[in-house]
Amino acid sequence: MILGTAFLIFLYIILKYVLSWITYYNNLDYRLGESTWRFSYDYPVLGERDISDLDDKEFVRLRRKKNKIVLLMYSLVFIMFISSLSLLSKFLLFFFD
Repeated sequence: MILGTAFLIFLYIILKYVLSWITYYNNLDYRLGESTWRFSYDYPVLGERDISDLDDKEFVRLRRKKNKIVLLMYSLVFIMFISSLSLLSKFLLFFFD
């Protein structure tokens, strides 16, 4: 149980680090929006188009970096969920066994 708790704390620290990167990317360009949990797809943008890498290279590459970080965040949340269920089952087995 101690290793499971330490693992969850470690994953939580990594999650906070990843969330700070998402906030950083959101602040670099206003077109990415303020959402932490949403992928940035090719939504219509007023002004220059951003559909392909040829139209607006910097924004498209920034959006792709942010989407990779958001995917990492979702992966961490999923791993933390599975780990917390495992920790809860060990906790319950310890007390009810």
